[in-house]
Amino acid sequence: MRKTRSVCPVCGRNLPALLQEQPDGSIHLIKECPEHGAFSVPVWHGAVDFAAWTAGAESMQENEGMQCPSACGLCNAHQQDSCCVLLEVTNRCNLHCRYCFAHGGESTAADPAKETLITAIDDITHRCGRPTLQLSGGEPTMRQDLPALIAHAKKRGCAYVQLNTNGIRLAEDPAFAEQLADAGLDYVFLQFDGVHDSIYQSLRGDLLLEYKQRCIDHCGRAGLGVTLVPTIVPGVNDREIGALTAFAVKHIPVVRGIHFQPISYFGRHPGRVGDEEYPRYTLDQLIRDIHQQAGIPLDAFVPSRCDHPLCGFHASFMEGGEGHLLPVTKRSASPSSCRTTAAQNREFIGSRWSLPHDNIGSASPLTEPSHMGKNSAQPCVDVMDLDEFVWRMRHRSFTLTAMAFQDAMNLNIERLRRCSLHVYDRGKIMPFCAKYL
Repeated sequence: MRKTRSVCPVCGRNLPALLQEQPDGSIHLIKECPEHGAFSVPVWHGAVDFAAWTAGAESMQENEGMQCPSACGLCNAHQQDSCCVLLEVTNRCNLHCRYCFAHGGESTAADPAKETLITAIDDITHRCGRPTLQLSGGEPTMRQDLPALIAHAKKRGCAYVQLNTNGIRLAEDPAFAEQLADAGLDYVFLQFDGVHDSIYQSLRGDLLLEYKQRCIDHCGRAGLGVTLVPTIVPGVNDREIGALTAFAVKHIPVVRGIHFQPISYFGRHPGRVGDEEYPRYTLDQLIRDIHQQAGIPLDAFVPSRCDHPLCGFHASFMEGGEGHLLPVTKRSASPSSCRTTAAQNREFIGSRWSLPHDNIGSASPLTEPSHMGKNSAQPCVDVMDLDEFVWRMRHRSFTLTAMAFQDAMNLNIERLRRCSLHVYDRGKIMPFCAKYL
């Protein structure tokens, strides 16, 4: 269906690759290494029309992408600026998850010095303007000086500061959540894989649901919006998506949305690349499962217009009473034809994931203005009432988004060159999937 380039999953050599339709309607990425043989991996299962989803995405030309990703940074061939830049502030972690792109908790190296991280933040803002800065690890809340790093990032002009966390410390220490909010933290990216402890036991090695719930409560009281971030692993939590969505909607406005991450096999994971017992869970399968389990219309999901359409989707909603989600996005006939800049994407996401200031201090949903919600049995609001529409879009908005990361088997350099999620690594700014490959 289109030509691209990839890498050998054994030796990392840059290879020509094809996206080819199979007899069952799925799309496979196919490549062959002269030393290690042929490889084929599904990247689309046909639950959503592939051609329509990728319409407008520019395909690679004959001699493009020849040096990717071995010489990767933001070179002249890269097609997108930085929307979000990830900075690892520690290797330490208070968990040892079966799946971890960063091998959290394995290194015995000391944390980067505070001065080193201050210099890195200065360099990021100098080169990237006003990005979202994602503080990650390991588990970043293990650093006592995290509030000072957040305050410096805001002082240097980062549009948003985002914390990537498992939530344990924020559950145990509500005062620390307050300190982070006071320092300028905008929102929390909370590892949240489901609503049953058996899921956390399988993926994270511990019973964590109570910690997750307390973390959400403490963040709400501190004025921090929370986006739930589940890693979706087939056979573990792919049938829990409906329950997860219902939990998130119940916790609006503190929970601002769900950012799904279908499993990718890089970093620490329990198998080897290409093992059949670790099946692929593709973006279109995720859309189908949200549709079937949570009742979300298929056309509410819009392909990424900042990154490549195969990298992710977004769907925006307002809550219309009794947990009913009203879509405010709708996929057009040519979904990828309208490109957005990294700056536009950053403001779109940041404004939705941050908690409105007049919600601060409330861990539970705010009461509607007196002229609204007069008929509690009516699940849908009057969206023709401008006041009600504006109030709900501010206080009762919700997003479903996804990022399908790439590993050595399914790396598609056509996708990589449009990446806007970057990682700062010892002076280099790299696309996320190139860094963790």
